[in-house]
This record gives sequence, C-alpha cells and structure tokens, in this order.
Amino acid sequence: MALTVSPCNPYDARIGRRELVRMPDGVSAFKMYFVSIVGRDQPRRYEWEHGDLAPDTFLGQFRAMPWEGVGFVTAFPHITKVFRFSPKAEILMLVAAYDTRTGKPIGLDRGEGYTEFACYAEALLAADEYRFWAEARSVPGYLASFSDCAIATVGSHTKLAAHAAGNRE
Repeated sequence: MALTVSPCNPYDARIGRRELVRMPDGVSAFKMYFVSIVGRDQPRRYEWEHGDLAPDTFLGQFRAMPWEGVGFVTAFPHITKVFRFSPKAEILMLVAAYDTRTGKPIGLDRGEGYTEFACYAEALLAADEYRFWAEARSVPGYLASFSDCAIATVGSHTKLAAHAAGNRE
C-alpha cells in the first residue's frame, strides 16, 4: 500500500494579540492568542487584519459561550481551538474546536483512527502553555505567563508528498 498525500497549503503563521479572558462563572479563564496565516489565497479567511470579524467582537462572542475550565485558546479567523486542563485529571490537556464565525463545533477526527492535535503555531503555544502549567504552583501563577512565540513558519509544505513520490533527499 502506497502512502497517498493530499496537496497542502503553505503555512506562515503570525501570533498577534494576547489577552486573558475571564469567563462569567468567575472560575474559568483562558489565555487568548489571535493567530493569522499569512500569504495564502483568501486572506479574509486566514488573516484577522483582512477578515470581517473584529477581535473584540469575537471576544464578546467567546465570553457568551459556555466554556469552562482553565487553559488557552488559539483563535484563527476560520477555526478556534479551546485547550483546557482536564478537570478530571489536570495533567491532561483537552482540546475542542469550532468555526470562529458561526460557533459551530468542528470535529478533530481526521480518519484512520487519527485525531488532529495542532498546527505548528498551536503546537508551539501548547508546548509553552503546558510548561507554564507544569511549573506553576497555582492557577493565578499559570495565568500570569503568556507565550512569547510570534512566528511559526513551515519551511516546506510539500516534503511528505515528495518523500511519498520517491524523492528521499
């Protein structure tokens, strides 16, 4: 059986605005990271600066949703992922996704028994956030640190296709 690789868009992410969002329940709080993918076709879909949804409007919509827990959020114009530390086993990070504009859930099942974890920017943020969580002695201590990651660029978005096609260099 040969590995079939689908075409992939280039990936050059910019992590911009950061904000602590406290939820109306008074307990839940999420660190918000606004992320854009620049240089793709359809900049309105991938870049906050070109979209029709303002970050402040998004924040109001997010606060009105029933998210509970403590963690962080990666908000792209086309998808938002909420990462939280599990209330049942706080050493685990859980993730849920939804369409940023509509609020409708997006499943992270990618077939063949695999579940999407993160794109590159999210992985870099998750590494920092997990470290902050592990090192913090309290939730306020965790909430005080934000990742300083600003750029996440994938150097080649075609290497797996080239490898599957026989180019092993």
